[in-house]
Amino acid sequence: METGQGPLEFGQWRRSAFDRLSRDSVAGRALRPLRALIPASGYIPDFLTPPVTGDGLHEGLDQIRRTPRTQLVHEMTRLAEARRVPNWTTTLGRPGSDSLKSLANALGVYFRSLLEPYWPHIRAAVGNDVGVRSHALLDGGTQALLEGLAPLARWNAPVLEVDYPTERDLHLEGRGLLLVPSYFCFGRPTALADPGLDPVLVYPVAKTPLTVAPGSEGGLERLLGRTRAAVLTEVAGRSARTTSEVARAVGIALPSASYQIGVLRDGGLVASHRDGKYVLHMATSLGVRLLGADAGQGRIPSPFTGGQGR
Repeated sequence: METGQGPLEFGQWRRSAFDRLSRDSVAGRALRPLRALIPASGYIPDFLTPPVTGDGLHEGLDQIRRTPRTQLVHEMTRLAEARRVPNWTTTLGRPGSDSLKSLANALGVYFRSLLEPYWPHIRAAVGNDVGVRSHALLDGGTQALLEGLAPLARWNAPVLEVDYPTERDLHLEGRGLLLVPSYFCFGRPTALADPGLDPVLVYPVAKTPLTVAPGSEGGLERLLGRTRAAVLTEVAGRSARTTSEVARAVGIALPSASYQIGVLRDGGLVASHRDGKYVLHMATSLGVRLLGADAGQGRIPSPFTGGQGR
């Protein structure tokens, strides 16, 4: 948010975010510890970007809360070598300390305050990229997939060459490489700093400016309420979701998720059907259009066609 990169892509979002923080004291306080650990450039502790899972934000924050103390000490020591860090960071992961839990909670507040209103737009861009890469893999195998990363990376078998801010070699040593498309990654790919962790390459996706229609920011929350809006956003983000998956992703109890989905279904925004022992939920075309209008952009993936809704 503070790098100044991508003025066209992120400029309006950045201005809106700073305005929101100036008006929302809770979000403003939550951002302070994040600023201490996430500089605009340079080293960022790996524990803040846990392995990607299909269980959404809730599981990611739980992984941060479970970060081993040894990893925290190692990574915070490295960060302290590059910049001054607050004294409270020495208590991260210490028995009896809530600092790691508070940090994870701050990330949750950051997401809900500054990213959630834009999430359909972001997921659409990432989903489009996943579709392109999947077709390349199916049509031409691994070689076509890796060659398709150009100009972000160059496949010179058996080496994937990446324009990286520092000179380094990452040897897979029999491990796989996880490709992670990212909306906020800008300019060139990046990777985890610790070569001992599972290899990950985060790369930028093609994107349109992250904008919100005038007067629409937070409109969906005002209409449905924050929790119900988050449930609708989560259901629309994939082809089908179980109630348990929605509950984990949004961070609410299972009965609450079931109730919220029921209200959305009664309102014609969600459709549900049984598949074996599971009940799967999808956003209806009305729900997709409502999310698209709130995000200020005209196209997000349609859960019914697998393509792009209008």
